[in-house]
Amino acid sequence: MQPDVVVDEPVTLSMNPYTGPWTRAEAAHLLRRTLVGPTFAQIQDAVNNGMNATIATLLTPNTIDLPLTYDPGEAVAAHGTTWVNTPYPTGDTAPTDNARRRSLGAWIMKRLNSNDTSISEKMTLFWINHFAVTQQFDARSAYDYFKLLHDNCLGNFKQLVKDVTIHPEMLLFLNGATNTVFSPNENYARELLELFSIGKGPQIGPGDYTYYTEDDVAAGAKILTGWTVNGLRDSVQTDVQSAFQMNLHHQGTKQLSSKFGSVVMSNQGANEYSDYIDIIFQQNQCAVFICTKLYRYFVNYDMTQDVIDNVIPVMVTTMINNNYDVQPVVEQLLKSEHFYDISMRGTIIKSPIESLMTMFTSSMTQPTYDLDTNSEMYLNLFWGTSVMGQNYAAPPSVSGWPAYYQAPSYTKLWVNSTYIKLRFDYAIWLTQYGGININGNAFKVKALNVVDGLSLPNDAVSVINDLCDLYFSKAISQTEKDNLKSILTNGLPDFEWTIQYNDYQNNPGDPSYSDPVRIRVELVLTAMFRMAQYQTI
Repeated sequence: MQPDVVVDEPVTLSMNPYTGPWTRAEAAHLLRRTLVGPTFAQIQDAVNNGMNATIATLLTPNTIDLPLTYDPGEAVAAHGTTWVNTPYPTGDTAPTDNARRRSLGAWIMKRLNSNDTSISEKMTLFWINHFAVTQQFDARSAYDYFKLLHDNCLGNFKQLVKDVTIHPEMLLFLNGATNTVFSPNENYARELLELFSIGKGPQIGPGDYTYYTEDDVAAGAKILTGWTVNGLRDSVQTDVQSAFQMNLHHQGTKQLSSKFGSVVMSNQGANEYSDYIDIIFQQNQCAVFICTKLYRYFVNYDMTQDVIDNVIPVMVTTMINNNYDVQPVVEQLLKSEHFYDISMRGTIIKSPIESLMTMFTSSMTQPTYDLDTNSEMYLNLFWGTSVMGQNYAAPPSVSGWPAYYQAPSYTKLWVNSTYIKLRFDYAIWLTQYGGININGNAFKVKALNVVDGLSLPNDAVSVINDLCDLYFSKAISQTEKDNLKSILTNGLPDFEWTIQYNDYQNNPGDPSYSDPVRIRVELVLTAMFRMAQYQTI
């Protein structure tokens, strides 16, 4: 599989607003990049509403509900209520914590399967990767961390760095909660610079990187001392909180290097971390760093010199002019001529979450059973994406998933010999076979939802064309389309499909008419989900 850019003519590098044709192809490209799998109706709405109105809708944050108790291991919160503001039991907290983590995993997948026309979930996944932590301390804190990233996914980057810095999840994950004047710990101080704000750059001397030095790491560790975490799995406290203790804080001066203007920071107590981050963000490289990651996430991981010279600086200027607000930059990027260049389509391989969840979101498939059954079905999806290489709650390292940063392969890492087979297996299992079976109920892709929502579902040619527009980022050959149509019609003349579909429509609720249609569409979807073109966006 080679989704790299194939340039037949010069790539449009203009960041001016796109004014070209607005067809299903452009609308689908936009939605594939900003949603976890659009429906055909969402694509049609985007065509009808136009680019500007569609992007305005996409940039409207969605709201999230609360994870609910369903697992019998929960010892405090009642069944069907939320546990996010509930203490832990006295004694053995492990069963309750496991129950809450299972509830959290189900809640994550339910969010991803919401079908909202909002970029919120895709942006939250971006920040989950950027501020990577492993959910391992307290489920309440993990929920609060995910909610922080979700609620601020289009907000101010600088403020988000500040909020993450003193959040209990990060304080625990990178040893900030044990970083004291008596034993300064450099873990978070290093990642704050290297991974979260300004980036490292090539090493230019001993202990000297392009954008900071080892002395800055040491000084940063002292600046960040004094923060602790209270309420961890506590049987009284209803949440987990960070707290500042002056007696654990380094109250002397801290000398920063010339990279940050050789500033000498005096003791500012609980505000000192914030002042330090303000100093870091005085360097425009912070905007370059995050704009480059946004570009790779939404456009293409292949950072050519032309992109570095012509696209990134425009994004950086927008970010700086907006005091590090993220939304204006994302909006500018999604409206740009460069974003809609044909060479930018199909350049990114879907992550496991995108690959698996698109099957459900595109068919408007949500479980409709009781809380326990629905939750277990979603939890199975959660583990499914994990075995395919992307555990939402546990990125493999503080750097996030290698597919987002490891050159030169980047997203190709999602489809090694093991993972691609798993994708194909899930395509069959969730579409053609029984799906996820819980308590005698099946959770699988609803093929009839897909075909019923197309523009002309009783016409075989139109069905295949619509499905290709829905699932494929670039056009496929006529031979490939003919092969898919042959699967749909079972090799019979096209009019036979028209008769079969019309009979199904004229006999609602009769499985003797609906099952043959469903089976044919399932076979087509299974074939499409296993094609190389489905793996890219």
